[in-house]
Amino acid sequence: MKKLFRILAITLLTLILGLFVFYLVKNESLPDGTAGPKADQTAMSMMAALNKSAWDSTATVSWTFKGIHHYEWNRKENAVLVRWGENEVLLNTNSQTGQVIQPEKIREEGKEKLIKQAFGYFNNDSFWLCAPFKAFDPGTERSLVTLKDGREGLMITYTSGGTTPGDSYVWILDENYQPLSVKMWVAILPLGGMEFSWENYLPLKSGALVAQDHILYNGVNININNIY
Repeated sequence: MKKLFRILAITLLTLILGLFVFYLVKNESLPDGTAGPKADQTAMSMMAALNKSAWDSTATVSWTFKGIHHYEWNRKENAVLVRWGENEVLLNTNSQTGQVIQPEKIREEGKEKLIKQAFGYFNNDSFWLCAPFKAFDPGTERSLVTLKDGREGLMITYTSGGTTPGDSYVWILDENYQPLSVKMWVAILPLGGMEFSWENYLPLKSGALVAQDHILYNGVNININNIY
């Protein structure tokens, strides 16, 4: 028994040490950015590369986030239907109000909880659908940065609004200003500078381009599908 405990203790210590080393290697400080017309123009070029004008004219879009959360977004009417598990909630994205459709029999405090949960899902999951188009949203600041590996990027900082104001995202662009990946400095992630690819683009009916796959460290894929 003592031998088993010793093995478990060594395994746990090795795991903790490995995670600590991983943190030291992967964690990055937020880079300093240079704001101004060049940064704004880069942001405009990024959005143009994905056909921002077509996104603006997209009346409706539906998608599934990681096979779990399902969305039907009527952008013209500022309404989005969110479904997950046995729950179905209709949100008004302007008034930040909602209506619980399923389950039908639920206490009032339960309704408020589901509506809040649905908004949290929508705020997060819609990021993976349309984040590049939000570079000029109210409360955003744009700047150009040079990362520690020498790559240049466009940093979008959300100074207000959204679920977690203060978050920053650095977009790595190709020669045509189309996003290749995004590095994140956000409150909900344990490491600064975690990088997700932005790939497998799909054109919507309107012509706007959205990325279906967002891969972290060549492993975890934050994917969206059933897009139409």
